[in-house]
Amino acid sequence: MTAKTKTAAKSPDKVEAILAKYQRNPAWLVSILQDIQAELHYLSEGSLKKVSRGLDTPLTRVYSVATFFRAFSLKPRGRHLINVCLGTACHVRGSVRILDKLERDLGVKAGETTADERFSLESVNCVGACALGPIVVVDGKYHGQMTGDKVEGLLKEYE
Repeated sequence: MTAKTKTAAKSPDKVEAILAKYQRNPAWLVSILQDIQAELHYLSEGSLKKVSRGLDTPLTRVYSVATFFRAFSLKPRGRHLINVCLGTACHVRGSVRILDKLERDLGVKAGETTADERFSLESVNCVGACALGPIVVVDGKYHGQMTGDKVEGLLKEYE
């Protein structure tokens, strides 16, 4: 059984538990989707359908919310999400070179996930920590004053 098959096999129980946690209240749709994504690392088609049925809400509504917020992903994400800030302050301090280094080291482009589903790499316009730039955020943890030489150690920290 592959990792994706295992995740799919577990997802109905997890989705059901999350729906129950929010008492199947459609007012909590965003929170429900956030919890599902935290468990499964993305919002699968099956989980969106289960949410639609569980909340008695049209699938188009659930899908609209899932695609409106950039934080949600309909593609499997890695266990660790890496965001590279490309805002002005980070850009002038070399964030593009750091993104290039991460892409080479991980073997993926921004917006993709490594084959082993360990890392997803994304670029963002600004993380609001300009004084720390260039900055890389991994799983919500800020790593400031990043350099190409620090990238390898950063990745090892999350292996």
